[in-house]
Amino acid sequence: MRYNRLGSTGLIVSELCLGAMTFGTDPGMFAAIAGLDQDASTALVKQSLDAGINFIDTANVYTRGQSERFVGGALKDLGVKRSDVVIATKAMGSMGEGPNDAGTSRYHLLHQIDASLERLGTDHVDLYQIHGWDSQTPMEEALRALDDIVRTGRARYIGVSNWAAWQIMKALGISERLGLERFASLQAYYTIAGRDLEREIVPMLQSEGVGLMVWSPLAGGLLSGKYTRGDDDKSEGEGRRAVFDFPVVDTDRAWDVIDALRAMADAKGKTVAQLALSWLLYQPAVSTVIVGAKRADQLADNIGACDVEFTADELKQLEKLSRLPREYPGWMLARQGSYRDEKVSPRRQPT
Repeated sequence: MRYNRLGSTGLIVSELCLGAMTFGTDPGMFAAIAGLDQDASTALVKQSLDAGINFIDTANVYTRGQSERFVGGALKDLGVKRSDVVIATKAMGSMGEGPNDAGTSRYHLLHQIDASLERLGTDHVDLYQIHGWDSQTPMEEALRALDDIVRTGRARYIGVSNWAAWQIMKALGISERLGLERFASLQAYYTIAGRDLEREIVPMLQSEGVGLMVWSPLAGGLLSGKYTRGDDDKSEGEGRRAVFDFPVVDTDRAWDVIDALRAMADAKGKTVAQLALSWLLYQPAVSTVIVGAKRADQLADNIGACDVEFTADELKQLEKLSRLPREYPGWMLARQGSYRDEKVSPRRQPT
């Protein structure tokens, strides 16, 4: 297991993060993904910690709070020192039927952080994240509430999930102008079969020193190796994508990538899933990749991605198959700026 800084902070996190979306048995919108009871959840937490993972990500909406309870229960049952694990959770989604039971208002966030801490059985989380975009709450209100949460010791860092580049940049500007805590990380969808993030978000993250936490790194199971070209009706297969066909993927490009990954995996004695995860570990913007599992063998396979190495030629082949077609203004920026690049001498290389 390797470790990275979370963005430009001093927080060190494992390159794989255990996602706790599978924890909990409460029926609801996550029923197709979850299903693990406390004992099964505890076993996966132990397996992760034993492999060197020091980072666990959950959210208040996962199985209506059960996921947080099971994460806290696992750490308590295993006798894990609080300082030995980095805990992240999220708020924004609906936790009730009332008009103020969702969103990023001060009212909601200050209530939800306390509820999450009670379920987790701790006095603080290490990373508190806004789970999505709330069109009804002014950004300044949400950022001031998050700043108060950090200043009162209930969270060490703050982050965001599923925001556009312009939204994050606006928030960073507000934080700088008002002297508020700034976002340390973005949690977003990113895979070798879905590289949309690279158009605007990845350059922004690298420019501003914001870390990237990747969710659904196997594209909802599409890159698990269970599916092959022609499996357009995934409801006939097994696995999560058979009942929850998400996230959206350009399947024509994905099948070409999967074919190449399968050939490389066979040559390396690895699995398609391990190579898909490892590709993300090679991307410089990535701080950590969130992996989730329901069984020990699935988690072990994911952890095995840390041992996969690519050659330069293999990465070049995967880049060619998976890269996005350029959209405006990308192609114009490259066209207009290229002549300036020619004026700068290349950096010295070792002999």
